[in-house]
Amino acid sequence: METVSPPALRAETTGPFTVRVLANRRLSTDAFELTLARPPHFGFLAGQRLRLEYAGVQRDYSIVSAPAEADLRLCIRRVEGGRLSARLAQAGADETVTFTGPHGYFTFKASSRPAVFAATGTGIAPFCAMAGAGVTGFTLLHGVAAPADLYYRDLVQPRASVYVACLSAVRPAEPAHYRGRVTDYLRDRLPPRAYDFYLCGRQDMIRDATLLVDERFAGSLVYTEIFY
Repeated sequence: METVSPPALRAETTGPFTVRVLANRRLSTDAFELTLARPPHFGFLAGQRLRLEYAGVQRDYSIVSAPAEADLRLCIRRVEGGRLSARLAQAGADETVTFTGPHGYFTFKASSRPAVFAATGTGIAPFCAMAGAGVTGFTLLHGVAAPADLYYRDLVQPRASVYVACLSAVRPAEPAHYRGRVTDYLRDRLPPRAYDFYLCGRQDMIRDATLLVDERFAGSLVYTEIFY
């Protein structure tokens, strides 16, 4: 296994940009989608992120939108007591936020190996951008507590060759649901061979999945993006 951490793909001037909030949509009990106006001539690659500043606090969020879309959509988990997410959850249309970007290197690299996308919670965001940009044929594992947390399923499932909702808190209700965590599925269900693994989400998932790849999937590459 090789873990890949290349340098950032974009090094040109990246803001800051101050833009309007266009919409704020609830996705689940603890996640929401913030839509921002896109600055003129602002470009990015699917999988990259913005560094958002609001009320004096900065956080990085992956872009849900595909590069060809007119607006910038972010998928954000509201953290209890969080200094920024709780404020953003209340941001109304026509308020302004400031960001720099694009940042990051978590982008799709085509190869002869099949791609496995594994996400927990809002870690689905960069995979939405990749699917919207035309990436197809991947295996997607989305680890959440319950089906109500499977936001963006309608966007990513049609592009995937295999879509599995890994539910940690409830029993599966349909064939595309699996009872257990993403790492359980990798250990017990994914056939051993070489893959390109793209892991995005909680640090413990990425740590455990990387260990499993090292044990079971010789010759694989691993790309990671940690959501705190």
